Amino acid sequence: MKIHLTSVFVDDQERALRFYTDVLGFVKKHDIPMGPARWLTVVSPEEPEGTELLLEPSEHPAVPPYKTALVRDGIPAASFAVEDVRAEFERLRGLGARFTQEPTEMDTVTLAVLDDTCGNLIQIAQTS
Repeated sequence: MKIHLTSVFVDDQERALRFYTDVLGFVKKHDIPMGPARWLTVVSPEEPEGTELLLEPSEHPAVPPYKTALVRDGIPAASFAVEDVRAEFERLRGLGARFTQEPTEMDTVTLAVLDDTCGNLIQIAQTS
């Protein structure tokens, strides 16, 4: 068994697509109209057949309070592995990403947390 698909709830699919591709560097995999929303996924360019991230609309009534609570408590909705957190922090900050936590070392992990502009905190992490 392996993870094929996971999702992050987004306030605006088009803004999310721009952020996840233009800033984070993922590539669009699927973009299928589904009524007023889309089945919109991105993947890592390093693993185009790997796990897909669904940019899922935040329309279910349970989603806004859930997202608000996570952000309020500083809990990331997703975590992405990077080779060098400090270098990625500088690259992303240069592209306009707003970080809520700068690179922080925690034992064998260095992580940073950023705002995805669509209602979520996203963690980037490097293990040593």
